[in-house]
Amino acid sequence: MDLLRTDLIQPREYQLKIAETASTKNTLVVLPTGTGKTIISLLVGVQRLEKYPDSKILIASPTRPLSAQHKKTFENFTRINPEEIVLITGRINPEKRKEMYKKAKVIAATPQCIQNDLKNGRLTLENFSFITFDESHRAVKDYAYTYVARKYMEQAKNPLILALTASPGGSFEKIEEIKKNLFIEAVEIRTELDEDMKKYVQPISKDWVYVDLPEDFKKIKVLLEERLKENLFWLRDHNFLQTLRPTKKSLLMLQEKFSQKMMEGSRDYSFMWAIIRVVEAIKIEHALELLETQGVSPLLEFFEKIKSSKRRSDKELIRDPRIREAIKITEDLYSRGIEHPKLEKLLYIVKDLLRENPSNRIIVFANYRSTIDKINELMRKNGIKSEILIGQAIKKGKGLTQQQQIETIKRFASGDFNVLIGSQISEEGLDLVASHAAIFYDQVSSPIRVIQRRGRVGRQIPGRVIFLITKSTRDEAFFWSSYQKEKKMKKIVYSMKERTTKKIKPKKSLLDWIKPD
Repeated sequence: MDLLRTDLIQPREYQLKIAETASTKNTLVVLPTGTGKTIISLLVGVQRLEKYPDSKILIASPTRPLSAQHKKTFENFTRINPEEIVLITGRINPEKRKEMYKKAKVIAATPQCIQNDLKNGRLTLENFSFITFDESHRAVKDYAYTYVARKYMEQAKNPLILALTASPGGSFEKIEEIKKNLFIEAVEIRTELDEDMKKYVQPISKDWVYVDLPEDFKKIKVLLEERLKENLFWLRDHNFLQTLRPTKKSLLMLQEKFSQKMMEGSRDYSFMWAIIRVVEAIKIEHALELLETQGVSPLLEFFEKIKSSKRRSDKELIRDPRIREAIKITEDLYSRGIEHPKLEKLLYIVKDLLRENPSNRIIVFANYRSTIDKINELMRKNGIKSEILIGQAIKKGKGLTQQQQIETIKRFASGDFNVLIGSQISEEGLDLVASHAAIFYDQVSSPIRVIQRRGRVGRQIPGRVIFLITKSTRDEAFFWSSYQKEKKMKKIVYSMKERTTKKIKPKKSLLDWIKPD
């Protein structure tokens, strides 16, 4: 490949094999985080530009930092004129974007920006010979990827799509939806156990650390569950629920269904009462999750919101003596400085890791901002250098700009501090190559998020993953849910790979251009 800097890049065996498939068919690629999905996009993209010299290629990513990383990859490893490799985001004036599209060969962009420019006639995809959809598990419902892919297949003279993800989802239906939305014809997957990947993957050890739910926490749990059961029994007795153990997700879907019925003008007042019951159940379910997985401060913060609410349903909930008693116990625990036992256990684990090696860099994943702040406060109080990595501010909330996020990651990689405490923003896409250990302060039921969290370690050096779990709680349930979903996902995708890739016989292999190291 004349455009590829073979003096600077040596693709791995599995990357070349996958790129062969992806150069002939619209392909979904499922690879663990940190194993070089971007290089596959680079290989296929360069091959398409050589095959169609007058064409352009697009790499779409959900965020500006991710798009910037793709731009940098093409600048570093190709001989394409850097001025023809551009980053397009909503920050750039629309008319300037229009001019940039005309002059560029390689466009790294956020999908919402591409969608807007397609709708407003500032861009046509007719002359694009290749599109990469990074983090392609997002290509569901009305996300911009779906619109861009459809327009691409309608407009392009020589279309080819590459979809990249660490996990497309835990169900056959979800994966099929992604395939349909992105016009996928072939599927490629690799895990750490595949022969052509084994030698490139750093070992990752896994540890499970359990804590018990304190007795006072159990008292709050019983009080909340009593009120929750009343709502669930009512919903079941009125044939709105089939089970007394619904998930939070199923309750949210039920709420949406009831709301839709009311908006359609239904005169059945049972729906109105059902909405009240479901909303209350969702709030109690959320309170239980905070209690079991986060601790006292986040739970009290949630209770305070309900107490200050002017909604009739919230006022009704606060009147319940069991809820009042639960709030009283929570306030008492807070006044005594008692938090979740996982905090103390986390501090012990971090200290132990730093005793092993004072230069170790550790990522702690947590779901809630108040928990992130509490962990950061605990680390600093004990003389451990730590920083937080959170998303951008929403409305008047506190947050980090994308530039601040990038700077924080750079400082973490260079060893300015040892512990990075991150929200969901730290799971996806951002390059955290220098991490020695990842600690899951709380568990998530999404296999996508688990795979992304796990992929933050073991990239260039051996890594360690530690799961911090509260026994017999939602923490444990979320862990096993994600485990089973991930297992199922891999089985489904491997099955899809067998059915699709065996039909492919490329006329010209990428191996004709470049050899693996």
